Amino acid sequence: MSTFNYNHLRYFWAVAHDGNLTRTAERLNLTQSALSVQIRKLEARLGHALFERRGRQLHMTEAGRIALDHADAIFAAGEELIGTLRNTGGVRRVLRVGALATLSRNFQMAFLKPLLGRNDIELVLRSGSSSELLQSLEALSLDVVLVNQAPARDELARFVAHRLAEQPVSLIGTRARLGKIRKGDLAERLSSHPIILPTTDSSVKIGFDALVHRLGIRPQIVAEVEDMAMMRLLARGDIGLAVLPPIVVKDELESGVLIEADRLPGISETFYAVTMERRFPNPLLKPLLARNLLNLT
Repeated sequence: MSTFNYNHLRYFWAVAHDGNLTRTAERLNLTQSALSVQIRKLEARLGHALFERRGRQLHMTEAGRIALDHADAIFAAGEELIGTLRNTGGVRRVLRVGALATLSRNFQMAFLKPLLGRNDIELVLRSGSSSELLQSLEALSLDVVLVNQAPARDELARFVAHRLAEQPVSLIGTRARLGKIRKGDLAERLSSHPIILPTTDSSVKIGFDALVHRLGIRPQIVAEVEDMAMMRLLARGDIGLAVLPPIVVKDELESGVLIEADRLPGISETFYAVTMERRFPNPLLKPLLARNLLNLT
């Protein structure tokens, strides 16, 4: 069996991080053709293409992304060896997680809990819009995306949506506003207090609109908010009653800063972990999904 040439790997590593063959060749004082030869030798050794061209752009393949993860670990370990001469306890593995910018932070922490605090794992966390995150997932720069709506039907051929949990939605407010809670007063409570809602495209807002239509009431909407963290702050500031899954304000409910008045019938928020079918799936992902499917439902 031939030995592995780490010089080839280093050339690939440099190009992968620069994202431009010409720029890397200039930086390394090589011709572009010489650099291309080194990368082709590495591809031949690994048996997989590491880059593909789309027009003038150079994009990593799935095998290239896997190779980059290992190259990052290999060269980081080398730097650490030189600098500290200490045993790191094994190769650090990387999991790249994207989450909708407005998604409950408490839910995200619950999802990641099995990996938090482990010295052998590095978590890369990114946030953004659903479309941005799914594009990153498709480009293999993320391993999993956390959202509260499954991808559109025409996107399901590319993605796999794992339904992790369905959280009930409640009216949440301060004790000063709610006073002594009397069960069965939902319509009166919705009519007599300003209401803080998620934005129009939210499944919670759609469910709320249907509920008030059934009850025959027209509540005063004081705010429609995209960010769950902002809804939490508005509820704490006693601006009105927030329509939220209790998990969003878990800490405030436990401390008594906020209280849960009513569960809203027929309204819930569903959380999904979206992945792609990959030839080389991240080995950290399968046990993490299995653990969450057991614990978060």
